[in-house]
Amino acid sequence: MRDSEIAYEIVKRIGVINRYPTGWNKEINLVSWNGGAAKYDIRDWDPDHARMSRGVTLTEQEFARMMNHVLDKEPEIRIYVKMINEAEYIDNI
Repeated sequence: MRDSEIAYEIVKRIGVINRYPTGWNKEINLVSWNGGAAKYDIRDWDPDHARMSRGVTLTEQEFARMMNHVLDKEPEIRIYVKMINEAEYIDNI
């Protein structure tokens, strides 16, 4: 591996946040970078997961803090989450 190459392994696919007409998806996954511990990772991926955009990587503790901040300061988010979950359930029937 060259110094500029980055090794990654998608340990667990959590979900697609957005689908683009190009075939790329914004996803949240657990990803191990360069053999390290898996972290929550939000970024765009091509359909084969061979190429990616820049993204955000968070430890479990950072991810939990972020979720607490969002849910505490933006309580209406809970309404959107419920609506999305219901719509996705209907789409999967």
